[in-house]
Amino acid sequence: MQDIQSSALTPGWRDDVIQDFARSELFERTFQEGMELVEETASYLDGEGRQESKLLSRNAALAYAAESMRLTTRLMQVASWLLVQRAVREGDMAPAAACEDRYRLNADEVSRAEDAAQGELPRGLTALADRAERLYDRVRHLDRRMYVESTTEEPANPVLGHLDRLKSAFGG
Repeated sequence: MQDIQSSALTPGWRDDVIQDFARSELFERTFQEGMELVEETASYLDGEGRQESKLLSRNAALAYAAESMRLTTRLMQVASWLLVQRAVREGDMAPAAACEDRYRLNADEVSRAEDAAQGELPRGLTALADRAERLYDRVRHLDRRMYVESTTEEPANPVLGHLDRLKSAFGG
């Protein structure tokens, strides 16, 4: 079986797909949305969100801190991925380099907590978290389509595999 990373780094049609995406209007819109959401979130957390968090109960304040960390982590992953795609578009990075694990979305889920204090969180924070989650899901889908699904080999036909083993076992 071919190593996923080495197949991802093989130049060819996949490079074209990566470059085409980086030059697409879909990328441009996604990039713009991602960067605006990063700025909006930073502004909220430094301003209105900070004021709102001071009015929360102790449990809700802990939930607020945890949710804001998840939110910023998710947005930084998306922003990093988008900046790599922009580097590919501008010719600062080869498409094959963008396939490296260090430039990909973290495989670990950054899921939202489901505790009782979530209901007490300010609407501004939950709205930003919802938007960030939708954006992350879209970018993760793009990432998998561009870098994961295309680099894995087609699964071998199990019937042919069994026939090959039978032939070798019986010398046929």
